[in-house]
Amino acid sequence: MSLFKRIKNIIKSPEPAKPEKTVLTLAPGDMIEVSLVMYEVIGKTSMHSRNEIVLTLRDGRTIRYLKIENRENTYYKLYAPIDGRLDSINEVPTTIEMDDIGYHMEEQYNGRVVVMGKTPFAASDEQYVWEFQSDNRKLLRIEWQDGRTMMYEGESILSADVQIIRAT
Repeated sequence: MSLFKRIKNIIKSPEPAKPEKTVLTLAPGDMIEVSLVMYEVIGKTSMHSRNEIVLTLRDGRTIRYLKIENRENTYYKLYAPIDGRLDSINEVPTTIEMDDIGYHMEEQYNGRVVVMGKTPFAASDEQYVWEFQSDNRKLLRIEWQDGRTMMYEGESILSADVQIIRAT
């Protein structure tokens, strides 16, 4: 190596450090641990108007969905898909009885979502969401987008139970 190349390398400013990944900036291909189970992030649905994302997670053949809401604190909810249907999205009840558990509607909202990777909905579009909670803290989530309905059952997760393992 010539003297000029050595001097050039000494004078050249170092590359800026890449910002550290957070759970809100994870993307397909990253690895995350939730409640001591390691998952690969295979999809991401973002609703920027509410500052929330839903990560599609895979552990072998098991698919889960991690909802992350960034409000005054960051809230985590882990869901598993369930079979179900709606007769009409215009008549979603405020209470739902399922498997001897009564769920009460907590929140109903809609907004434009942006999808990335493998998600239940293939394209970015307007999405309608209904969230329910039972007396024993079980969660139920219903999503409707472009004629397709998805239903999920889940639970709240402590922030200490969510760890980024590897980010690309």
